[in-house]
Amino acid sequence: MTTARWAEESTPRQWLLSGAMEIEAHITGNVWKIEVAVGDTVGDGDTVVILESMKMEIPVEAEDDGTVKEIRCEEGQAVSEGDVLVVLE
Repeated sequence: MTTARWAEESTPRQWLLSGAMEIEAHITGNVWKIEVAVGDTVGDGDTVVILESMKMEIPVEAEDDGTVKEIRCEEGQAVSEGDVLVVLE
């Protein structure tokens, strides 16, 4: 899929020209748990990372099917809204 990056999209994902999709944190918090590994196949709606913020666990889900290309966070890491957590291809 050759789609331009959607800079103004309100959902926590970004398609790149390469066909990869960046899954971003939609809230500031800590990475509580990473639910995927590089090479895993995920589907639309699958949880890839769980963030913890204000003592609540917030799942970050894939919004399309793909294969995990990169994991750009670690469990326990503090992240800000918009930080890229996982890259799918």
